[in-house]
Amino acid sequence: MAKRRALEPLEDIMDAPSPASKRSRMEDDLQSPEPVNGASSNGHLMSPRPQDRERIDIIGAYEEEHEELEEAGATLDAEEDGEASAFEAPKRQAAPTEGYTDLYLDTIDRKVLDFDFEKLCSVTLSNINVYACLVCGKYYQGRGHKSQAYFHALEEGHHVFVNMETKKVYVLPEGYEVMSKSLDDIKFVVDPRMSRDEVARLDKEQKICWDLLNRDYVPGFVGMNNIKANDYFNVVIQALAHVVPLRNYFMLEDLSARPQLAQRFSTLVRKMWNPRAFKSHVSPHELLQDIALRSSKRFTLTDQSDPVDFLSWFLNNLHLAVGGSRTKPNSSIVQRVFQGTLKIESQEITARADAGDRLRFEDAAVKTEITKFLILTLDLPAAPLFQDALERNIIPQVPLTSILNKYNGVQPQEKMKNRVRYRLQHPLPPYLLFHIKRFSKNKFVSERNPTIVTFPTRSLDMSAYVEPNPVLYPTGEPVWYDLVANITHEAVKKKDDSVEGEQETKVWRVQLRDRSRDEWWGIQDLFVERERGETLFTKESYVQVWEKRRGISTNAKGRGKA
Repeated sequence: MAKRRALEPLEDIMDAPSPASKRSRMEDDLQSPEPVNGASSNGHLMSPRPQDRERIDIIGAYEEEHEELEEAGATLDAEEDGEASAFEAPKRQAAPTEGYTDLYLDTIDRKVLDFDFEKLCSVTLSNINVYACLVCGKYYQGRGHKSQAYFHALEEGHHVFVNMETKKVYVLPEGYEVMSKSLDDIKFVVDPRMSRDEVARLDKEQKICWDLLNRDYVPGFVGMNNIKANDYFNVVIQALAHVVPLRNYFMLEDLSARPQLAQRFSTLVRKMWNPRAFKSHVSPHELLQDIALRSSKRFTLTDQSDPVDFLSWFLNNLHLAVGGSRTKPNSSIVQRVFQGTLKIESQEITARADAGDRLRFEDAAVKTEITKFLILTLDLPAAPLFQDALERNIIPQVPLTSILNKYNGVQPQEKMKNRVRYRLQHPLPPYLLFHIKRFSKNKFVSERNPTIVTFPTRSLDMSAYVEPNPVLYPTGEPVWYDLVANITHEAVKKKDDSVEGEQETKVWRVQLRDRSRDEWWGIQDLFVERERGETLFTKESYVQVWEKRRGISTNAKGRGKA
């Protein structure tokens, strides 16, 4: 078979001369010097191996990218930063540009600012290094170049932020601190602080203040937000905020090293008495969150609880939060204000049959016990079961002094298999807490006693219920107490689609005495109104706070039945 002829001769295609013979090439190699690295013996570059070709491509691509970044001026000095970076972060300004010290301050909207809620970032839900946007009121974390507050400033155009811990105001993204005196009112609302002289004048000066919406309010007598079902919490905090020694302690003492329970209660009390508030009410959300956590969700803002159960839990935990001891009495402000001493005499009831098969009771030995108390429980007489002649249930009335006879040391009460007598001991605490027991539960139903308790608003003599002790208190001298707060209960029938039909819901309300005006205020969540002292007893009292008068007085001026 004939071979196909080439279209063009080889000499016309190749410029180089024809290759020499093998022998001549070997002689040239022996006479030529060592080849350069990476070059062949004939002076041409050697083609790289396949595994080296990929490495060369990567190195070449990196060099090209590095050259482009150098041209763009975006490389960092490795000696200064310690590491290479593609982009340089913008530098933070130490101070505003000259002539622009008040830049962005006109964008602050004080009407949307609400510092009562828990300080959590609205994006990360973190409570560390939280800032509040003074334009929209939302919380964001940090102010660095990768923080949520920094991104919020770039995306939304909101530039003024306040640190919730240090109360310093910054402008982002520039990052400098604002030193303007026009922001002092915001810093005061974030964390109200008053001097000792201002706190001492709270109960002496008749002060009326106005919020940003031009609504008037009286400091200390402001509404409290009922988020869902925390009205039981609101009335207790309102009452405790008017116990003067307790209020002054939490308004003046530095509690930064104490647990969050003490810090948040202190903040809430100071906001209730704030004379420069932006709004005429407060929200207990921050304190409620900590209480729900510490009580293992026993007391929450979604489920209604009993005010006395919460008061007892709160006082004991607050006592520990401010450094009180579990065993040593009067070791905290809580115990020094509310703790008293009670003597309990118990006698076992025994009986046996005699010779005539008659049951004969024997008097056993009397056991005496001295114990401490924070709250005194008062028992109501049983409510009537039958209707009167007009076919209406009679709402019974009983004076407060009658149910206080439980502590006169004479009237016995049966408790289990014992006969018990109670007697108060000197010295009585500066404030007395009375719990009028209205609710009783058994295995089947919960019952409410609607008995009305009549009481004086001033000059309640407690000397008849205290065992005389001439060493601590003169015998025969009255011990006067004046009413400070009265927590009342109201049963409201609510239609329900369940089998029971209409059910009663509990509504809690508190009545507070204004010392500066000698008036009474009624507060139910956000509703605040004046009340007449003569009609306070017409409500179903549940918890009462009584204040002991200073000094010894033998007269009964100001005594009047409410």
